Amino acid sequence: MPAMLSTLIIVIPVFALIFAGWLARRLAVLGSNATTELNRFVVYLALPALLFDIVAHARLSEIWQPGFIAVFALGCLAVFALTILVSLKRPLHLADAVIDGLNAGYANVGFIGFPLVAVAIGRNALGPTLVATMITVCVLFGAAIVLIEIGLQTEQRPARMVLKVVRSLGRNPLLVAPMAGAVVPIAGLAIPSAAETFLKLLGGAASPCALVALGLFLAEQRDTKPDAAPACLLVGFKLVLQPALTWVLASFVFELPAALSHTAVLLAALPTGTGPFMLAEYYRREAGMTSKVILASTVLSLLSVSGYLYVTH
Repeated sequence: MPAMLSTLIIVIPVFALIFAGWLARRLAVLGSNATTELNRFVVYLALPALLFDIVAHARLSEIWQPGFIAVFALGCLAVFALTILVSLKRPLHLADAVIDGLNAGYANVGFIGFPLVAVAIGRNALGPTLVATMITVCVLFGAAIVLIEIGLQTEQRPARMVLKVVRSLGRNPLLVAPMAGAVVPIAGLAIPSAAETFLKLLGGAASPCALVALGLFLAEQRDTKPDAAPACLLVGFKLVLQPALTWVLASFVFELPAALSHTAVLLAALPTGTGPFMLAEYYRREAGMTSKVILASTVLSLLSVSGYLYVTH
């Protein structure tokens, strides 16, 4: 199957879900509060269930691939950090800069990565894809939440600020859920079948609902629009810089086997996922910019990802 067609088949459902949300808002099927309420459902119920499920089922034998972990983690974290520094120079508030960092470094591994890797590389690459998912939705996402909470604190005394940040983090379901999930494999516990079904059903709603919420947000009429230049920079960082940096790390620094290197670069080349929009809506920061970056990077990834697959095949 041609690279462009296989990529298009996998990406079409993403556009369909965004369009469904957009159409529902334009036809007034869902009201003006729907974006916020649907996003709260994702943040407080669906995504915590997904994070708990991913971590609870992680097996050390599957995920312990040090070279791949280092390559993918360094690639996304370096772009994340660089984007924050660039955004702070604009200047932006730290919380806004962190959201921008996620826009540039948070690949849509969970929703697009698994089916694309299965088609383009094979099922033997699904293990590394799980690792990339955990790095993205747990490590990168967790680091972003910590930095946002630090940026939002007004307390000047360091000790009290640390205490407030810790309290805020302790109440954040997106950090508590994966930490709770880690107890399962560490303690050698088994999840009952009923709980397993519950987690799968609830967690499976996270990405679709986030994409519908994104469509709802895009349908709202707004007086101001995000600047095109920063949005273009973020999309460029995501679709060009991150995969290029990952390729350099995989090929010349860590010298990964060809299959692992190919998997790492392909996953790094994916468009921005829904995670940044969830946080942007939750914290009321950079939601307009984030929605545009997700949409633009997803559209352009049809060309960039297809081009990469064509060259490598």
